[in-house]
Amino acid sequence: MSNKMWGGRFSSAPDAIMEEINASIGFDYRFASQDIKGSLAHVSMLAQTGIVTPETAKSIAQGLSQILAEIEAGSFTFSRALEDIHMNVESRLAEIVGPEAGRLHTARSRNDQVALDFRLWIRDTIDQLDRQILDLQHAFAEKALAHAATIMPGFTHLQSAQPVTLGHHLLAYVEMLGRDRSRFQDARRRLNECPLGSAALAGTSFPIDRHMTAKALGFDRPTANSLDSVSDRDFVLETLSAAAITAVHLSRFAEEIVLWVTPQFGFAKLSDRFTTGSSIMPQKRNPDAAELVRGKSGRIIGSLTGLLIVMKGLPLAYSKDMQEDKEGTFDALQSLSLCLAAINGMVLDIQPDLKRLKASAGSGYATATDLADWLVKALKLPFRRAHHVTGELVGLAAQRGIGLEKLSLEEMQKVEPGITKDVFSVLGVDKSVRSRTSYGGTAPANVKSQAKAWLKKLDRLK
Repeated sequence: MSNKMWGGRFSSAPDAIMEEINASIGFDYRFASQDIKGSLAHVSMLAQTGIVTPETAKSIAQGLSQILAEIEAGSFTFSRALEDIHMNVESRLAEIVGPEAGRLHTARSRNDQVALDFRLWIRDTIDQLDRQILDLQHAFAEKALAHAATIMPGFTHLQSAQPVTLGHHLLAYVEMLGRDRSRFQDARRRLNECPLGSAALAGTSFPIDRHMTAKALGFDRPTANSLDSVSDRDFVLETLSAAAITAVHLSRFAEEIVLWVTPQFGFAKLSDRFTTGSSIMPQKRNPDAAELVRGKSGRIIGSLTGLLIVMKGLPLAYSKDMQEDKEGTFDALQSLSLCLAAINGMVLDIQPDLKRLKASAGSGYATATDLADWLVKALKLPFRRAHHVTGELVGLAAQRGIGLEKLSLEEMQKVEPGITKDVFSVLGVDKSVRSRTSYGGTAPANVKSQAKAWLKKLDRLK
């Protein structure tokens, strides 16, 4: 008896372990709507080019619509023996339509079919992620506007560096996410070519119209090389690369949340909605949502790395190794979507401790750069000389355990005689942030303007 999927070439059924390793229906069922959408476009084209009759096309289209309704209702039975979503749909179509269902596969292969399904799924997923990133940018920008003048410490090397505003800090993530959106949009633009009609690898001798199916499915054009069409997974790699970079950005903010909510920092608090307790220590409030975002970034990066390794050794055109492109991609993009939602929730939920932030902003001699700048502007010292003088004054203040603003004028003049009482005008954290008026600087007026500009732009895009 011949194999029910492969017909006369195979005389027996596959071994159980072969079926186990070969089947992909356990994960590629996610392509159901894309697979049926592609088949509807394909059969419509087959009818319009005279390859199948209008009656056959109508019958097949009705059967496909019925299958989609069954899948959406949860009444469709997926079979591992039928291996993948394509054969599951085709088998059910044959039950509904009869032998004429077999005409649907004219002038196409599962190779171009899965390439199409994956492109459609990635395109849909990018659109969803784009909306989520926009929402997160909006949440950051709103919070930034509310805290345009809230002073906090700015860090380099996680050491106190210069005072900044919380709004300025949050707007940095709006900028990062803007680049993330751009990378996803670039990936979407490049993937928007239709591989359907490339068949197994060489194209087809049937008089198909690939431009027709490309247009029907919302693509810019058909792909230009049939070999590349079925063996290309650059569109997945690009999307995973954009996802990995986005995940890194989310992870960095998650790490900051973890630090900020510790008693040692005490910069902010998360409510019960985004924290958990301890099974043994009743005082604990753990930022588990932030920690999980930080952890999931590793999974997303791992999916990108995994697919790069799968693809690096494959000759043209399609090889079964490429079946391993899906599970990691599904997991990565689902994880990213969850991380975006979690960070959005935490941005809206987090409550900064304004007093603690301001007090910490002045620690660690954070206005030392303001003093050095004053020496350059007021006394015309070369910056390197001003840097040296400021370092001496910081050392003196540190020996006495006081802030720079607590040094007397006489003490300062022993280090640099030209210093006047005007120096005290630059040593407060409020004065420091207000002075940073260069474009992109942390001055509250700048931050307010940038936050409003972002909100206006984001509202237009929604």
